[in-house]
Amino acid sequence: MIKKEYNIIGVMSGTSLDGIDLAFINFYFKENWSFKIVKAETIAYAEEWLGKLKTLIKHSKEELKELDTDYTLYLAEVIDNFIKINNISSIDAICSHGHTALHKPENGLTYQIGNLPILAKILNQTIVCDFRVQDVQFGGQGAPLVPIGDQLLFSEYNYCVNLGGFANVSTEIKGQRIAFDICPVNIVLNRYVSILGFAYDNKGALAKEGTINNDLLNELNNLKFYNETYPKSLGLEWVNEIIFPIIDSYKLSVKDVLRTFVEHVAIQISNVLNSQQNASVLITGGGVFNSFLMSRIEYLCNNTIQIPSKEIIEFKEALIFGFLGVLKLRGENNSLASVTGAKKDHSSGVIFQS
Repeated sequence: MIKKEYNIIGVMSGTSLDGIDLAFINFYFKENWSFKIVKAETIAYAEEWLGKLKTLIKHSKEELKELDTDYTLYLAEVIDNFIKINNISSIDAICSHGHTALHKPENGLTYQIGNLPILAKILNQTIVCDFRVQDVQFGGQGAPLVPIGDQLLFSEYNYCVNLGGFANVSTEIKGQRIAFDICPVNIVLNRYVSILGFAYDNKGALAKEGTINNDLLNELNNLKFYNETYPKSLGLEWVNEIIFPIIDSYKLSVKDVLRTFVEHVAIQISNVLNSQQNASVLITGGGVFNSFLMSRIEYLCNNTIQIPSKEIIEFKEALIFGFLGVLKLRGENNSLASVTGAKKDHSSGVIFQS
């Protein structure tokens, strides 16, 4: 049944592995969509799960299937606790991204764990999930999927940028929503800062103490991906095969790696944002809290950068995956061919009933 109002729990786990984001959101439609984030929380991964998720691409299909079941059960427990702690009683659906295990759209492959039908049975709720698979089957990249939310929930901004494991952007060009991954961010920064025993570089303080290695910076900036036209997307496999070997070949100190990579990220993001003049830019995601990175982006970018509330910075992706689920429930398109390269716009995801 098509309704005007939906109470949704959006669930997101990103490549930066900072935890599972959960947001209880009220969506309301009257001419345009509006939303209110009622409750939101990030549940950090235990060391055991961090270890498993960091090595997903090394597993065989059989091992992945076993992990898929375990992760789905774990996700069910996390969501159930969120519902109980926050006394949430009225839920139209739980809309979950799962966690990306494999993403090779050029081979017709994308696999997110945590999207099994048992999730609906355990939670006794309607589940909308597995949003990427159909798009890849239609010849698309399966990513990014957030731009439909940018278009319908954040239309006042010319650019919407998310700084997570990867930086991605969406914008409107000639009446069409365009989006693509820009470059890796936290997936690289967090890997190198972990060598020093930290989960992340607090406010970019360690990077700020480092020195740019211009040879490494130039090699990174000249990577083939940056000259490719959209649609295009990145995955952990690309970082493992391309980025890490390049960086490691220079044998730099961690601080110099961080400083050089921060500059690389700032250059790639500003290159994209400077293609329009007098534009407003919304930036969200955990990378916003890296104040040194933000200062470099702001220095190199010619446009006005807006940083929203802490709630939207941290939970925009959970919010939008919740919204993708609403559109799926309504039978409306939630994946745009202009963004992913699929053969048509479509309503992606699967619905599991309790």
